[in-house]
Parts: sequence; structure tokens; C-alpha cells
Amino acid sequence: MPELVFFSGTMDCGKSTLALQIEHNRSARGLAGMIFTRDDRAGEGKLSSRLGLVTDAVEVADGQDLYAHVVDHLSRGGRVDYVIADEAQFLAPDQIDQLARVVDDLDVDVYAFGITTDFRSKLFPGSQRLVELADRVEVLQVEALCWCGARATHNARTVGGVMVVEGAQVVVGDVDRSADEIGYEVLCRRHHRRRMTSASARAAALSPDVLPVTAT
Repeated sequence: MPELVFFSGTMDCGKSTLALQIEHNRSARGLAGMIFTRDDRAGEGKLSSRLGLVTDAVEVADGQDLYAHVVDHLSRGGRVDYVIADEAQFLAPDQIDQLARVVDDLDVDVYAFGITTDFRSKLFPGSQRLVELADRVEVLQVEALCWCGARATHNARTVGGVMVVEGAQVVVGDVDRSADEIGYEVLCRRHHRRRMTSASARAAALSPDVLPVTAT
């Protein structure tokens, strides 16, 4: 039976790499897929991995009907054996409903990839709807690591290396941005709660001791 599968994880855990691998494996077997994406780091209409792999995709617009897009492609004589939706956290809830309809009404597998929570540890609306509707939710097993070496479970937005907890939910950035830009960093829960990024941890290590050290 066709499925709606949600592959979730933090930034830097290989979601887009897996999406590209699924695309490669199926296209190599003669299957035809349709790839949707939104706000990819490589630019409009691209699905890219930090490993350097990239392929063309359909850039999803606000209000676009994804079910109608697939049906229109089929009505023109095209094939769609599976659908990949990367950066699915940026999709609107009704667009997630449309992907579920692709599965139920067109008998097409849909593989969605996305971050579950934003930099404030709040669910993205698209991800929330995926959790509600997906036949399966798969948490990726390639663990991203916090700067301390613990498993990273939270995404932090940084400005100048300092974690921020206010602002628009969607601001496109990456984990590879320089320290003076808006960027993102994956942290364990402990250091996300303490708002301690790798930059602030280095600064703390270089600061003088709060209490003087005296010989006894």
C-alpha cells in the first residue's frame, strides 16, 4: 500500500542526503518521481545536500495546490511513481493534506523530509500536520552532535554566534554561515536551555575565573 512517510530530525542529520538517495535508487530502477522543495540552501528549485549533491525540484509557492500539480502532470501524459517533499516543515498544513491526498487518491508514495521544531522548540505547522497524518514517522538515526559531543536534539538560531529566541519562524540560513551572519546551530537540550552555543562556550572558557584562585 502507498504511504505518506515523514523523515524527521534536526538540521545537519542527513535528511536531504537521504531524500537524494531515495531519488537515485528509484530513478535508477526506471521509476519517475516528482520532487517538491521550499527555501533550499542551494536556491530556488533545488534539492541539495551539504555533501555537495544537488538536483532540480519544483519550488513550492504560497497557496500552491500540490495535489492539483501532480494531477496536472499526469493529465499531460507524465508519470509520477513517487513524490519527495524536502524542507516539508515550510509547507502549509493544507499542503500536507494535499500530499496525503496524493497517497490516498492516486496511490503514490510520498516521502516528506523536514525539521520537526523551530529555533524556539515550537512545532512547525507543516511538521505538526505531518505527524498527525503520516502513516509512518521515521526519526533519522544519523545523529547530529552538539558542540559538547552530546546528541543534538534542538535547532538554535544565532546572530553573531549568540543564540536568539525571538523573530520570524522562517528565516533561511544554514549551519555553515559565518559567525557575524544569521545562522543555525544544533544543540543538545541542556545547552539549548542555557542558550550556550559553541561561540559562547569558547568565550566563557577564555574569560577569567569569577572567583579568584588562591594558594592554600
